Amino acid sequence: MSESPTSATRPSLLQPRHWPMFIGIGIAVLLARLPWFVQRALGRGVGWLAWHLAGSRRRAAEVNLELCFPDKDEAWRQRLLRDSFTALGVGIFEFARAWWGSIEAIRPQVSIEGLEHLQKLQAEGRGVLLVSGHFMTLEMCGRLLCQHVPLAGMYRRHRNPVFEWAVKRGRLRYASAMFANEDIRATVRHLKKGGLLWYAPDQDMRGKDTVFVPFFGHIAATITATHQFARMTGCAVVPYFHRREGGSYVLKIAPPLPDFPTDDVAADTTRVNQAIEDMVREAPSQYLWIHRRFKRQPEGRSHYYE
Repeated sequence: MSESPTSATRPSLLQPRHWPMFIGIGIAVLLARLPWFVQRALGRGVGWLAWHLAGSRRRAAEVNLELCFPDKDEAWRQRLLRDSFTALGVGIFEFARAWWGSIEAIRPQVSIEGLEHLQKLQAEGRGVLLVSGHFMTLEMCGRLLCQHVPLAGMYRRHRNPVFEWAVKRGRLRYASAMFANEDIRATVRHLKKGGLLWYAPDQDMRGKDTVFVPFFGHIAATITATHQFARMTGCAVVPYFHRREGGSYVLKIAPPLPDFPTDDVAADTTRVNQAIEDMVREAPSQYLWIHRRFKRQPEGRSHYYE
């Protein structure tokens, strides 16, 4: 269910065993309020450290780049890999700033293309599913977009209850609502009422309805929720891309996907993957490559990440 940003801390979260997490979040809140240029410098350092310590996740990113960019040479992919870890480090500070900091210094450095598509759909009273990918700019650009439209989001619940509480509270400072990915009924109601919802279907969500369709030319288990939400609610499916350019941000909102959904769930899901591929090609270093995107295959677990 969605929650109010003024939701009180549950008494169970105040137990001593949760105190270390509260201290960690307190430090993150302080870091979120540093000047933006300082955060970016620290983020690059964190990215360098992650590059050296990531181990299996760095290997997963290497495999993903080999699969997705076979036409590029090894030197190009290694540069992209290092750049992606730099973006990962900066992205950590972007997340913190979006949740708990101020964006006043950043707002003048934002370019938004295609906002008229959302405004037209809003005027028609039609729900909108804004489909994006897991880019490191997703939280910051989500908050920036919320300055112009009432945007809700879907997310995966965190295992740690303190982090879950703190992040949801941070997001609800700007999002109109937050729906956990199992809150299907509430999500459907939101879209049927003409609400806008951000959604990223580009990760392998075990236990969810999936089909095996291409992503960068390789079969990937892909959630079918985009097709299902559009079928159940009549919402428009709108590709939404965002990237960082130095200290500035570019947000692009495309026209709604035409003739969506169809009766072919695999074809619809393939179209969504293709839209996300186009986004990745625009800012490949800012995509979350450490996710094992091709781990599940029709015949079982793949050998790619071994």
